[in-house]
Amino acid sequence: MEPKEQSTSIDLRGRRILVVDDDRLNVRILSNILKSEGYTLADADSGERALEVYESFHPDLVLLDVMMPGMNGFETCRALRQRYGGETAPVIFITAKSESDDVVEGLNAGGVDYLPKPFRAKEALARIRTHLHIRLLSEQQKSLVDQLSKANAAKNRFLGMAAHDLRNPLASIRGLAEFLRDGVVGPLSPEQIDLIKTIHEASQGMLDLVNELLDVATIESGELKLSLESHNLIELIEKNIYLANIEGAKKHTKIVFAAPGRAVLLPIDAGKINQVIANLLSNALKYSPAGSTITVELHHGKGTWAFSVKDQGPGIPENERDKTLQGFRPPVREDHRWRKKHRLGTRHLS
Repeated sequence: MEPKEQSTSIDLRGRRILVVDDDRLNVRILSNILKSEGYTLADADSGERALEVYESFHPDLVLLDVMMPGMNGFETCRALRQRYGGETAPVIFITAKSESDDVVEGLNAGGVDYLPKPFRAKEALARIRTHLHIRLLSEQQKSLVDQLSKANAAKNRFLGMAAHDLRNPLASIRGLAEFLRDGVVGPLSPEQIDLIKTIHEASQGMLDLVNELLDVATIESGELKLSLESHNLIELIEKNIYLANIEGAKKHTKIVFAAPGRAVLLPIDAGKINQVIANLLSNALKYSPAGSTITVELHHGKGTWAFSVKDQGPGIPENERDKTLQGFRPPVREDHRWRKKHRLGTRHLS
């Protein structure tokens, strides 16, 4: 029974099909069937000739006879796959063979389907149309991915430029607010000081946000550059803990760190490491319950140093942990059930 022909609104006219068969009668029969559909055709009478025609014709689909003198259909298909890899046009074998072993060998060679002899027009057209349709959808998907990649790169460049242009005026606003707050230009009333503090906090928050945007855009574009110099990791950690403890005092949360009795000099980018430490401590403070203790530990291995920040917050759910090193994503709404299951949250840097 012939397969029911599927209707489709996809216009496949003009798609290129290469017919490879040493029997000219078979070539004429297939050509008559395919020309009525508006396909563009080319033919070859051997596997060797097929490789030559393929290179200049760039077919969207290949109809390939199995039994040919010289290079047979399976060998020809393997040669095409070796040359063009994943870009190879789909290959449909045309053969009188229908044994399962032959079908398996054809699929292992890289074919996508079989077209049995003698040809039945409706079956042949249905199979060919299906694989051309799949090929077209694959091309459209690849084109869409390329467009999205270019759009994402343009977005990253825009974010980088916008963040860079915004950072300088925000830093100036913050600096001027600090001058006013510290009484550099004269005494201020309590009400004025409160307003200045609000301006300073708001500008600092905006500056932090802009810095994060700039870092995200730089990381996603693959252009992140590190300036490695010798710095004492202990000093960087202790400085950040001192500042974080000031914030933690508001909720009676304390950060403790048992520092080793010696300096740990490492070739690091102090600015980037500072940001990492500050982010880890900030997250720990944010999710720790009031009155709890956050522990910072330093670990030393073979040629490596690492530090960890442990808090008593909800932690990362087990089913979400495999996503921690994946791309940036919107934050997941907190589920209070996590708190019951994950009593200890650990954040680690190495």
